[in-house]
Amino acid sequence: MKGSDVAELRAFAAIIEHGNFARAAEWLGVTPSALSQTIRRLEVRLGQRLLNRTTRATRATEAGQQLYERIRPALKEIAEAQAQLQDQQGELGGRLRINASRTGASYALAPHLTSFAQSYPRIEVEIVISDRLEDVVASECDAGLRLGENLEQDMVGVPVSDPLRWIAVASPAYLARTGTPGHPTDLKEHACINMRWPSGGHLYQWEFARDGQSVQVAVAGPLCTNDVATRLRAVKDGLGIGYFLEPEACDLLATGDIVEVLGPWCAREPGFYLYYPGNRLVTPQLRAFLDHVAARRRAEVEE
Repeated sequence: MKGSDVAELRAFAAIIEHGNFARAAEWLGVTPSALSQTIRRLEVRLGQRLLNRTTRATRATEAGQQLYERIRPALKEIAEAQAQLQDQQGELGGRLRINASRTGASYALAPHLTSFAQSYPRIEVEIVISDRLEDVVASECDAGLRLGENLEQDMVGVPVSDPLRWIAVASPAYLARTGTPGHPTDLKEHACINMRWPSGGHLYQWEFARDGQSVQVAVAGPLCTNDVATRLRAVKDGLGIGYFLEPEACDLLATGDIVEVLGPWCAREPGFYLYYPGNRLVTPQLRAFLDHVAARRRAEVEE
C-alpha cells in the first residue's frame, strides 16, 4: 500500500468521525477543497461512491460504511503508535529538513522554532533556503514551504499561516514626483522594480483583483532583482514602485518610509503551506512539527 493510500483512508475516516468536511479538514490541518479532492481520488481508485453529501450532513454510503468498519481498527493502531511517540517527546529525535523561501522561513516557520525545540529537544531542524519550488524528494527534504497557489496537485499541503496580500508600494518622494496610480494598468507608465520567477526565468506579472475582476500587469523599470532587501531599498530610495508580500514590507510601512498604493486592488491570497508528496508517509519528525504548529495556531485563534 502506498503512503497516499493510507492518507486517503485516514481522510475518509476523519469525515465519518467528525460528521462533515469542514470539521474533518480543520482536524487534519487541510482546506475543505483539498479534502474533497482527496475523497474524489479515493472514490475513483476504489470505483465506489463512499459518501453522500447534503447541505446539512455528510453520511457514508453502504459501501463507505463497510469500508470504514474494516479500516477503523488499523487506523486506530496507527494513531496509538503515533500517540505513543508523541508522549515520549523527549525521546523523539532525528532530523527534520524543510525547504523554504526566505520570506516563508522568516514569517511562517521562525515563530514556531523555539517552542518546538523546547518540546522536542532531540529533533534537529534544518531549513534549506531556496526560492525555487523544489522537488522535496530530490533535495532530500521531509517537506517544503511555499505559498498555497504554487503547490502541485500531487502534493499534500497543510496551511501554516493566514492568507497574505501581495501589495504595491512606493516612497512618498517618488509619488510626489510622478503621481499615484489609481488603476493597476497605470503601472505601465511608472518605473517599477521587477523580479523574475526562480523557475523558468520569466519576469513576474503583478497580479491584482477587485470586485471579481482580475488584472495582471507586465511592468518595466530601471531595476530587476529577486533579492527582497535590494528591492525594498530601491523603493525606499525613490527609484520606483515595488511589489512585495505584505510581511516583507511591514517594517518600512510602519515607519512611513514607503506607502501602499492600489490598496483596494491588493486582495488576500492563500498563505504559506507545508507540502510533501502524497505518495510518501509522513515522518514522525514532520508529523510532530505539523501538530505543534497547528496547536499553536489554534491557541492564537482562541485567545
